[in-house]
Amino acid sequence: MDIQAVQKSYARWAPVYDKTFGAITGIGRRRAVKYINTQGPSILEVGVGTGLSLEDYTSDKEVVGIDASAEMLGKARVKVDEKGLTHVKALEEMDARALKFPDNHFDTVAAMHIVSVVPEPERVVAEMARVCKPGGKVVITNHFARDTGVLSLAERITAPFANLIGWHSDFRIETVLQEPSLKLTDKRTLPPVGMMTLLIFEKEA
Repeated sequence: MDIQAVQKSYARWAPVYDKTFGAITGIGRRRAVKYINTQGPSILEVGVGTGLSLEDYTSDKEVVGIDASAEMLGKARVKVDEKGLTHVKALEEMDARALKFPDNHFDTVAAMHIVSVVPEPERVVAEMARVCKPGGKVVITNHFARDTGVLSLAERITAPFANLIGWHSDFRIETVLQEPSLKLTDKRTLPPVGMMTLLIFEKEA
């Protein structure tokens, strides 16, 4: 999946995202933010989308969100304005493979349900690690492919349509476990029916 395909797909999804895929991922997103709220103040959310998570951060945080989709960011900016989310410091259009932030900059870097969407996910995770402070956290929630069962069959059937539906249904968890500077410290299965997984990494000091 290339960046143009991602942008086109999410331009289509933007008007209905909150009530469709956004609703399905709500529990995982809220649990991720609940954990992030226990960490340091500076947060980068990679793939912030329509900004569904933004109102869940506590007011003492300083949140920056980036996304490749101008249409999704437009929805996020409306939420920030309408709800007075002053803890959201910036929302920027950006390719997650080349983050425009210095090394060791954020206390926590989060990616909620986007690593199976982006081109070159290993490169995205490496960039997330680069901009995270030593000892900081990288938090990822996503659906990962299963090896058996009915859902595994459905994942394989829909995999060829990644550019159309906007994500890789057969995305392997091993893809995000390869960054040498990140140590996996927690792994939690999330509803609905264990479809989603929360991963917490610590960047080596």
